[in-house]
Amino acid sequence: MAEMMITDHNPALIRRSRWRQLRAKTLAPYVFVLPFVAIFLAFSVYPMLFTLRLSFTRWHGSGAATWVGFGNYTYLLTNPSFWASMANSGILWLLIVPAQIIVALVVAVLLNSAKTRLRGFYRTAFIVPFVTPLVAIAQIWVVLFDQNYGAINAGLNLLGLPNIGWLTTSAWAKPTLALLFAWKTTGFIIIILLSGLQSINAAVYEAASIDGATPYRQFWQITVPLVRRTMMFAVVLQTLAVFQMFAEPFVVTQGGPYGSTTTAGYYLYNHITRADLGTGAANSFLLIIFVMALSLGFVRLLRAKD
Repeated sequence: MAEMMITDHNPALIRRSRWRQLRAKTLAPYVFVLPFVAIFLAFSVYPMLFTLRLSFTRWHGSGAATWVGFGNYTYLLTNPSFWASMANSGILWLLIVPAQIIVALVVAVLLNSAKTRLRGFYRTAFIVPFVTPLVAIAQIWVVLFDQNYGAINAGLNLLGLPNIGWLTTSAWAKPTLALLFAWKTTGFIIIILLSGLQSINAAVYEAASIDGATPYRQFWQITVPLVRRTMMFAVVLQTLAVFQMFAEPFVVTQGGPYGSTTTAGYYLYNHITRADLGTGAANSFLLIIFVMALSLGFVRLLRAKD
């Protein structure tokens, strides 16, 4: 008993016990996040640093890499094909994103205000195209828009209209590809905007109604300003997706006709097929810089509005 009392009042043992407890509390958070940090470093940071170094070299997948400095970047920035791919992505962005955001916002407002038991069904129906495998949708698009045997041209023939080369003419290939992308992703944008609408306090609309505001004025002066951050998030998300677009042109048009659907993502893939990995790495970083600049521009525009 006396020995236990001496041990309990031993200052050295008390300090040692407190130090162990403090060390356990301090190290515990780091132990929990260590798996994520290890995976992030191994599969994100290291590949990015390796790609950055690779962008300053000429390497074809085997042998020693040759240091070329900014040669790959100079080649791309002076290559008309690179700028043509960026222009194609920019045109697709104009065809897709503005109209998609407007349509998604209108549909989200209608879903949010509708008093129906089928609202959950509609949400599920809108998200189904987004979760459907892209390659399957693209193959269906090829069949539907085939110039000679497609269902779309068959419908035009019933109306007495001639066949249209949806996928074989430069004038129609981009709109057809844009329609595919919009059909697949609009439901996802609707769900995002719907979540933003549901975060708006209903008391704001009640106060506006009491003050005599019409639904039209409530939409423009309450809904749009309060959901603007969510809209900007959707715009940035779709900008990233459009400039990274690869599977759609790869399956549907193979970048044609005459390179009219060679997007920035598909042009990057061409470097890989030629085993020109150094130029491909430089292309990827130029694409990252360009998309980041666009995203920062959208964010600054949002701040200016605020």
